[in-house]
Amino acid sequence: MQRALLDQLKIITEEERKILDGVAEVDRDLYTSGCDFIVDSAKMFNEGKLITVRTHTRFIHFPAHRHNFIEVLYVCQGKLVNIIGGKEVVIQKGELLFLNQFTRHEILPAGKDDIAINFMILPEFFDVAYTMAGNNNVLADFLVNVLRQDEERGEYLHFRVAEVLQIQNLLENMIYSLVTGKGDQNKINQTTMGLIFLYLLDSVQYVEMRVPNQYENMISMTTLEYIEQQYKTATLTELCEQLHLPMHTLSKMIKKSTGFNFKELLQRKRLNKAVELMCETDLPINDVIAAVGYENNSYFHRVFKEHYHMTPRAFRVANSSKKQVHL
Repeated sequence: MQRALLDQLKIITEEERKILDGVAEVDRDLYTSGCDFIVDSAKMFNEGKLITVRTHTRFIHFPAHRHNFIEVLYVCQGKLVNIIGGKEVVIQKGELLFLNQFTRHEILPAGKDDIAINFMILPEFFDVAYTMAGNNNVLADFLVNVLRQDEERGEYLHFRVAEVLQIQNLLENMIYSLVTGKGDQNKINQTTMGLIFLYLLDSVQYVEMRVPNQYENMISMTTLEYIEQQYKTATLTELCEQLHLPMHTLSKMIKKSTGFNFKELLQRKRLNKAVELMCETDLPINDVIAAVGYENNSYFHRVFKEHYHMTPRAFRVANSSKKQVHL
């Protein structure tokens, strides 16, 4: 992160100055109007805004509280320690923590050099990111569904992506925009978050999740990542061997968590990749079919036509001039 921006984020706020002068507890009136400690979007957002940002208040323990919006914590320097569902979740420099609406958590006191950003986001803000991810992206479906749930059961997504430079650069741009107030914030920042979301979809191997049915969901995430990386040769038998699970058990978990069976997920990925190759390269159709893992050309043509209601060749003619195909 640029030194000038980091120095600006380090500035002691008025709230922090009062804490250093002896205030022993968080001033709840800054965050909520109710008796229960629910941080209220009406207190935190300017009218018409879908996202706002503030530096995390240091030097004090934040007691257990909830939010009526999605919170994304990003650590610019140092670390931030959350307690979620009785578990200590440590967010290190460069990492992201997505907290679902109404997830109850507390935060241990941060020191002077622990600089963290709170992105406070209304659920509809993610509509742009979801659209950018594409309608056939089951991994995006899965993550967005987690973020759209309205529960208190301790859901979070912890992305350890400090080494993913694209994400770090996009976050810095977004923080600069929100801190300085420059630009059309909603439009620019929604698009930036969409790009971050796309990179996060490529980084699911770095995510730790806590959602209901956590084990089943982690198995599903592993399945989706396996298909994403191994779509050309992927088989349910091989995945069962890797996960040490009976085929009927794994099949049931996948269907329950994603709404699709393994064959359908694999077919979706192969078709998406085939469309990408047809529209962005000059590979002959038969070479495209082989590249995505189909051995039977006739079967591919039948499946493709059932899905897109036209032949692969007609689809290529209709879409190859377009820079991006929305499926």
